[in-house]
Amino acid sequence: MPTGTLLIIDDETSFRQLLARVLEREGYTILQAPDARRGLDTLAQHAGQVLVVLSDVKLPDAHGVELIARLRAKCPDAEIVLMTAYGTIPDGVQAMKQGAFDYVTKGDSEEQLFVIVERAADKAQLRRRVSELERRVHQQHSFETMIGHSPALRAAQHLARQVAATDSTVLLEGPTGSGKELFAQAIHQASPRRSKPFVAVNCSAFPKDLLESELFGYKKGAFTGALTDKKGLLEEAHGGTLFLDEIGELELNVQAKFLRVLETQTFTKLGDTKPSQVNVRIVAATNRNLKLEAAESRFRPDLYYRLSVFTIDLPPLKARETDVPALASHFLQYFATRLKKRLPGLDAECLRLLQAYDWPGNVRELKNVLERAAILTPDNELVAAHLLPTEFYALPGAARAADDPHDRSLRAVEARHIRQLLTEADGNKTEAARQLGIGLTTLYRKLQEYGLSA
Repeated sequence: MPTGTLLIIDDETSFRQLLARVLEREGYTILQAPDARRGLDTLAQHAGQVLVVLSDVKLPDAHGVELIARLRAKCPDAEIVLMTAYGTIPDGVQAMKQGAFDYVTKGDSEEQLFVIVERAADKAQLRRRVSELERRVHQQHSFETMIGHSPALRAAQHLARQVAATDSTVLLEGPTGSGKELFAQAIHQASPRRSKPFVAVNCSAFPKDLLESELFGYKKGAFTGALTDKKGLLEEAHGGTLFLDEIGELELNVQAKFLRVLETQTFTKLGDTKPSQVNVRIVAATNRNLKLEAAESRFRPDLYYRLSVFTIDLPPLKARETDVPALASHFLQYFATRLKKRLPGLDAECLRLLQAYDWPGNVRELKNVLERAAILTPDNELVAAHLLPTEFYALPGAARAADDPHDRSLRAVEARHIRQLLTEADGNKTEAARQLGIGLTTLYRKLQEYGLSA
């Protein structure tokens, strides 16, 4: 049964109330207004609920066709159906031009009206769902959702925001795991192309002999196995943004074809004789020094200079030390939700180690470390002992946890307890592990983590 809220605007009380009762029996919630002014006020109050407005053409204070724009301004997602006792073709044509969903004559069959209202409500609900999805995508991939306020991150964001509103080609340079695709998506979402596709291609993920056909597409019969025409990723991104990650992996012959795309927005499919036109914005990314690669003939210099119209250097995580606590907290809560655990926070020693580490794998490595730690920790505070990579325990001060009697962190207390039991067991690790209630392998790991003599 149909559901949703409808608004009926009609100055004929008997007709309006009769129509309301009929539509209520069909499962709709009905709002009523006797004129345009009160109809607009009602729509403004219930803009998030009303799916369809059924308005008389001849109202005491407005003409229905002229009212369409004002109704749209109050509730852009609602569909508008105009009703008249004396329908004319010119009025109907004008109503449709102004954006009405349909134009019906009073007295037509109820079944016909039900069909029109249901179709209009379905269209309005679909538009609302699309708007909500677009809002969520924008929230997920906007600059505002990036975590961190370090000067290095803010500088990169400032440049990205400035270039986002243009159609200029952007080259994102930075180490692996520094968030290049996140920046590319944010640039797309802040651009006029946000409602069009964002297509991401990892150039290192395709075999070199397949990447050309994936990018440009091919015609039927271009090679053995090409049984039908295939659109390339360039065409899939038409009107939007094509993100080329690890662009330094492109073969030199593919680089030459791609240079033409940047210069003319045209390309030729494999097996085709005519060029195809496309309208895309290019955002490329690399962890290589493309300027050096071009100087040493490993990358086309002309393509490099076309790509580097606007270059943004993304900072490694070690240059964003002040962002580590916020990022770690975000990832910890994310994995706590996925694992259905209560993980309220990170202890001081854990934060100290996270900030002291160099993070060669950048944000991606931090995320992986927190996922592993979230899996291992019980439902309480995450402590340094749950950080698995042994690199953390080679940091200055980490190996001395058992030697500082004033350190009352859980990590230090555990280290001193293990040392004491080993001493009492005359170095017998099997006996010490038994008294600790842990496996021998776990004891060896803890000895390594705490810098204790194994």
